[in-house]
Formats: sequence, C-alpha cells, structure tokens
Amino acid sequence: MTLVEDLHAALGAKGVLTGRDAAPYGEDWTGKYKTQPLAVARPASTEEVSQVMRIAARHGAAVVPLSGRTGLVGGGAAEGALVLSLERMNRVREIRPAARLAVVEAGVILSALHAATEPHGLTFPMTFGAKDSAMLGGLMSTNAGGSNVLRYGNTRALVLGIEVVLPDGRVLDAMSELHKDNSGYDLKDLFIGAEGTLGVITAAVVKLVELPAHRGTAFVGLDRLDAALDLLNRLQSVTGGAVEAFEYMPEGYMALHRKLFPEAQPPLADLHPVQILVEVGAATKDVPEKMTEVLAAMLEDGSLSDAAIAQNAAQRAAFWKVRESAAELAFHCRPFVDSDISVPVDKVAAFLEAYEARFPEIDPGAEALVVSHLGDGNIHHTIWPKRQDPEVLDALRALVEEIVGELRGSFSAEHGIGHSKQATMARRKDPVAVSVMRAIKSALDPDDRMNPGKVLPPL
Repeated sequence: MTLVEDLHAALGAKGVLTGRDAAPYGEDWTGKYKTQPLAVARPASTEEVSQVMRIAARHGAAVVPLSGRTGLVGGGAAEGALVLSLERMNRVREIRPAARLAVVEAGVILSALHAATEPHGLTFPMTFGAKDSAMLGGLMSTNAGGSNVLRYGNTRALVLGIEVVLPDGRVLDAMSELHKDNSGYDLKDLFIGAEGTLGVITAAVVKLVELPAHRGTAFVGLDRLDAALDLLNRLQSVTGGAVEAFEYMPEGYMALHRKLFPEAQPPLADLHPVQILVEVGAATKDVPEKMTEVLAAMLEDGSLSDAAIAQNAAQRAAFWKVRESAAELAFHCRPFVDSDISVPVDKVAAFLEAYEARFPEIDPGAEALVVSHLGDGNIHHTIWPKRQDPEVLDALRALVEEIVGELRGSFSAEHGIGHSKQATMARRKDPVAVSVMRAIKSALDPDDRMNPGKVLPPL
C-alpha cells in the first residue's frame, strides 16, 4: 500500500487530504512560502498521531507538524512532505481551578482557551495578534512570546508538562502537573521551542493565573525612550510588578497606521517620537489608580507629553487594535526584510540608533518600521528595501545580526528559526551549541524526517 492508502486506512476519509485540498496547508501567513504537501494527515487523538508517525516511518516520509499556520519564518513549509495537522485535536480536556491548571490538546486555539477559563475567573496569560487562529501546539513548538512576557514569561514558563509523539511513533508521557520535579533532564523544555524537529507535541498541562478584576490601560506620548523606561520602572515600583504589557510604537509606526487605517480613531491627537501602550492588571482597583497617579505626576513634571486612559472595554480594545495591526503594517509592502530580535531593555535605543544610522549605507532608499515589546527588550524591525538585489537583502540582515551581537542580544526573540533564519544560525550561533543540537536531533530523529530543513543550518 502507498503512504496515502495506509493513512486512509488508519484515519478514514476525513482524516486525510490530498491535492487541492492539501494545498492551503503548504502556505504560511506571510505569503513568502508556498509549497505543495504530499498529503495532510488530520488525526483526532494521540493514538492516531502515533499511527501516523509509524506509517510515515515505514514509508520513510518527511513529516511537518502544523498548527494554526500563523508562523512568520517558514517553519511549516512542506514541499512533498506529509503535513500532520493537529486541528482536530482541539479539546480542553480539563480545567482545575484549585490547582490553577488546564489540560489541553495541541489544536486548541489560544482565544478558545481564554474563553474556556474565563468563567472560572482564570486565564492562560499569553496573548498576541493571532490569538484567534494560533494553536497551543504552535505556541509550544516556537516557544511563543507575545505582549505579556514582561509579567508572565514565554511559553516555557507557562507549561508544566507535555505529551509528545516521537518520530518512531512512541508516546512520551511527560504530562507533569508538578511545579517541582528534579528527576533528571527536563525533556519538556527540550521539545518546547524545537519547532517540530524532534517530535509532535500533542497535549500539555498549562498554568493558569487569576483573571485581573481591574485593569488600567493607557496610551502615552513621550519624547525619548529613556523616559519610557523611567515610566516602566515607576509603574513596576508602585504596582508591585503588576505591569502586564509595555509596548513601544514610534512616530513612524503611528503615522503609517493613520495612513492605512484612516477610519480608526487615534488614541492620541498628536504624533510623538515615542508612543507607549501600557497595561496593568490586579485583583484590586487601587493598582490602576496608582497607574493613573504616576501618569498624572509625569505629565505635570513634563516627563510625558500626553496620555489617554481607556475608559471602557471598547476603548481598551481600540488601543490594542493599533498595536495588534503590526503585522499588517509590516507586510503591506513587499519585499521586506523582517527581524525579531531581543537586546537588554536598556539597550533598545542603542540598537535602533545604530541600525537606523547604518542601513542607509547599504540601501539609501530603504524605509524602516519598528514596533517593540519594550518591557522585555524584544524589537520587531522591518525594512522595505529600495534595491531588491538578494545581496542587498542579505546585507541588511547581516547588519541586524552584527549590531545584535555587539549588544549581546539574540537574533531570534519569539518567532523561532524555521527556514528564514537558518543562514543567521550558521553565521551567529555558537558552533558548540549547534553541534549539541545536531547530536540531539540525530539521537531522536536519525533519518532527519521531522520537519527537515528547518532550525539547524545545513551541514
């Protein structure tokens, strides 16, 4: 029997797609990667995933695990490969309020988990623009970040245990519900962030936190980034670390947003060199009140130029809509060179000053767009080159890498490596680290069938 025939026998007609039905699973959100999968397997249980992996191993087929297809680095490119979609494994199996945890399958959409936990007064404290389509499996595979990393950490910090199907079909039960377990290597953290190159994450035990009863959300205009960091530190001090998000949008970002979304009401009447979207959350209303007091004091002493505080849920949503339009702004013009980097929080200004001074030397007509999770030092920087020569595009990427290296930052903060950052991995990642990663990959996937051609640079 052929691979597809074996899959049909194991999963039934609903569990396998081919041809035109499979084509959408080979395209990513950015439109940069358009591939044609050999077939798409859609298992509905861990046992069916195990069957798929055993069948793929028997046929020597490459397997590309796929979740919500919201990736930005080509991690789901699947030319001629078997795509393993987790979309049918979409159950929230259990919510345990007393333990503040949930047991979820990999195909659960992030916003669906938010909706399921809200009646319990709890939430899974991760959010970003693609929350209505991104799935938990993808979050874990890329160690996703988002707007609340400042307070709650990346995905690794929010997962207690996972279930993984290995390349040969064996099921690794690491579904720990423990906050302390020092019994050997932490295999959970090995698979989280591996982008499907070591196995398929099928389920997880995730942490929940109390849903803030009171929130304060403000849009603030300032003249300098160092004043923004002063604002962040003041707010952290008076609220006891209750700042959940601290998002930076410079004047160019806001001007482009007004151009592309003229119907949107601007949060602030005027443009400022620095705009910050800040949000605090707590069980008591005195925390948002303290945020208001800090803003008022800084307006009075001239540290802030302007501030608008959301008065209701609709205004809060409108503020966030501006920030969550970042991908639409960045990708509205093509080609583009996008970077997802992190530096120490007090060196964000140094990176921006260095890059914006030096990229015109490579491409004088290029334009840039910046948005940043300023509270954790994560910068999303997009260049629209004037010259479309591949050597120019690579030179712009190399400049990002060079400056990030000088500041002892990372060339990949939250989007993963996928295909698009492999050249950077080859140039910038510590060779010993790459060697160790290759050894792990070889031990778990000796035939290189799991999401081949991703993460690790070619030999």
